[in-house]
Amino acid sequence: MLFFGGDYNPEQWPEEVWAEDVALMRQAGVNIATVGVFAWSDLEPEPGRYEFGWLDRVLGLLHEGGIRVALATPTASPPPWFTLAHPEALPVTADGIRLTHGSRDTYCVSSPAYRAAARTIAGRLAERYAHHPALAMWHVHNEYGTDCRCDVTAAAFRLWLQKKHGDLSTLNEAWTTSFWSQRYSDWAQISPPRATQYMPNPAHVLDFRRFLSDELLDGFIEQRDLLRAANPDVPVTTNFVQGGWVSVDHARWAEEVDIVAVDHYPDDAGAGAEEQTAFAADLARGWGGGSWLLMETGPNLIYTSGRMHAKEPGRLTRHSLGYVARGSGGAMYFQWRQPRGGAELFHSALVPHAGPDTPVFREAIALGRTLRNLDVAATGQPTARVAVTWDAPSWWALQGPGLPAGDIDYLGAVRQAHRALYRAKLQTDFVFPGVSTDLGDYRMIVVPHLYLVSDEAAAAFRDYVAAGGTLVVTYLSGIAEPDSRIRLGGYPGAFREVLGMRVVEWHPQAPGATVALSADLTAGRWIERVETAGAETISLYADGPLAGAPAITRNRYGSGSAWYLSTALTDDSLQTLLHEIAVSAGVEPVLPDLPPDVEAVRRGDLLFLFNHGARPATVGDVVLPPGGVRIRSAEVEGAPVGRG
Repeated sequence: MLFFGGDYNPEQWPEEVWAEDVALMRQAGVNIATVGVFAWSDLEPEPGRYEFGWLDRVLGLLHEGGIRVALATPTASPPPWFTLAHPEALPVTADGIRLTHGSRDTYCVSSPAYRAAARTIAGRLAERYAHHPALAMWHVHNEYGTDCRCDVTAAAFRLWLQKKHGDLSTLNEAWTTSFWSQRYSDWAQISPPRATQYMPNPAHVLDFRRFLSDELLDGFIEQRDLLRAANPDVPVTTNFVQGGWVSVDHARWAEEVDIVAVDHYPDDAGAGAEEQTAFAADLARGWGGGSWLLMETGPNLIYTSGRMHAKEPGRLTRHSLGYVARGSGGAMYFQWRQPRGGAELFHSALVPHAGPDTPVFREAIALGRTLRNLDVAATGQPTARVAVTWDAPSWWALQGPGLPAGDIDYLGAVRQAHRALYRAKLQTDFVFPGVSTDLGDYRMIVVPHLYLVSDEAAAAFRDYVAAGGTLVVTYLSGIAEPDSRIRLGGYPGAFREVLGMRVVEWHPQAPGATVALSADLTAGRWIERVETAGAETISLYADGPLAGAPAITRNRYGSGSAWYLSTALTDDSLQTLLHEIAVSAGVEPVLPDLPPDVEAVRRGDLLFLFNHGARPATVGDVVLPPGGVRIRSAEVEGAPVGRG
């Protein structure tokens, strides 16, 4: 069964609305509701006084309506009484400012008082609802990622550092503390990275990000274990969220959840939204080892920079089925009913302020019908022969101080690599060399901005190529060891042997600069002086300070080949190059000769065809209307859904 539903906040509405909600959910085919995410102050209005009656009635109504529940622990938003009683549990910024109550996420995850209160409310929910017939899963917390730099956090950070490094001598070596007289002689001298006179130590900053990921995970595990103990048969998860501010290494967290659940909100109103949908779904599938669940997305709005964009008719369907095609166990949204007040009073919803007689709700009814007719669970997961690397610590390191350019963008580089493969119609996976050295059976792996590489990961890449794989490495990869110490002897230190070359100079370019390459390729932003040592030159710099020097190289290594891209290719040039490399590696699209705006995704026995264009498109014997979707298999022939 595919889940279809989303966040339901009955505590925000009078009780007479609840019956209407359940009736509308049944009309739309909703089969799951996430309840209680931000309900702590309604569940525990005073310390130790619990109000579960309203939640009993809500769960009863949902169960009677045939709707299952993802019951949340509300620990992302402590109630006002808690922060009044425990002001020391409020988070402190890097500037030393203690934040006040008034939003969500106003807590310090290292605070003993907060952790105890979180365990208590989670335990009370477990006692009361662990065997409720409506309970489908536990949803712990919400979008972990809150940062704190207080003294309590500092003490926890020191304990984490002692466990990781063992002694101060090892830490001083890893952090290169002889630079700027930062050598530590006592653990008490170390604090979280805080506002300072000039640039902080990048290794210090990186270790703190890793600490935060582990500290937040400890908070999750405490709640998870309470819930599991109450009923081991009910899966436990939390909703992963991406962002440059999020100090969570989801690839590592994935081992600790029963279901990888992901929130994703595209931020491009144009074709980029579909590309971002594919990217997020492929990444989530990698975290989940094949299976995962879309826990939240906006059903009828896209949040761009500075405005909300109303989705065109059919786009809710295309996006939702895009996630499902790439492995999601359903489609869930934030939120069910648009609120009358509060900070997110204009947030996207299935039932907007205008009510159910609206385009979004009518489309939701049709989508619910489509999902009920799909039996995706019996048809397996998507498979791919090409993969892209992902590494959260490399992202964090490339956000650090002292870098040679201010516009280095790890997420942008990974997205561009995935986007190029998406536009080449290639189904794509993700691999996580910072977590596992298993590179699978891929014919081609693209490595964008993998700044931190361990010796073990470097060896795994060499073995992969020697055994016949095709490796494509971009600039800013293999530069440093996991503790961010630079690998000496020329860049990219971890990959020099397999690439048969080295870089001796970086030449970051001014914003907007372009550089012509031979073979009709164009680049900009970044160029490098490359010296070959066995590799052949595929493309040269055609102008600029490195005119005539190698720009793109290929090295035969064992039975495979390793490519190096020393410059930031434009989207079109990267797509052209990766397509050519994929063809030579034997990687084929799901379907050949697809029209430009048509996307094809195969999930087991199901073939999903999406027309993202404004005109009809023909694929074989199938005519796709503008914005239309067709789902085909040997057993099931889906009628077009969406526009048309």
